[in-house]
Amino acid sequence: MFDNIEVKDAVRRAMQTEKNAMEFYQRGAEMMKNKEAKQVFELLAREEREHAEWFYNVYPGDDIPDLQAFLSASADQDSDWMKELQEVKAASFDERKAMELAMEKEKNLAEHLRALAGKIENAEVRKVFEENAKSTDHHYQIIESEYASL
Repeated sequence: MFDNIEVKDAVRRAMQTEKNAMEFYQRGAEMMKNKEAKQVFELLAREEREHAEWFYNVYPGDDIPDLQAFLSASADQDSDWMKELQEVKAASFDERKAMELAMEKEKNLAEHLRALAGKIENAEVRKVFEENAKSTDHHYQIIESEYASL
């Protein structure tokens, strides 16, 4: 089980991951040529922002006084989300490849969130991790559906 310091760190990292995912989808949407694929990525960007807010609302620290400022800060170009999107872009951007990457990232994130939830004693925080994992599963399904139609 996590102690309070570990919970604070886990929630902060989860907020950063959601920010990274939000930026991934925003940047990916900007590159999309297919209207429906672009709309899917725009939707997912908004939902990732919402997920960051869920974590912010249970964040036990006081070092992030403003969620909007946190989300507006420069993109973490070293995040796996952004690095891998840049690789897709560098290899002549392909919407199907971007969606394959997004499905992989969402699947892995859902598994990670569930594993963390199982280690958190605080019921309110654990519920946010569990709900986020469910929503992340839904993201996978949305992407998979759009991928099949491309």
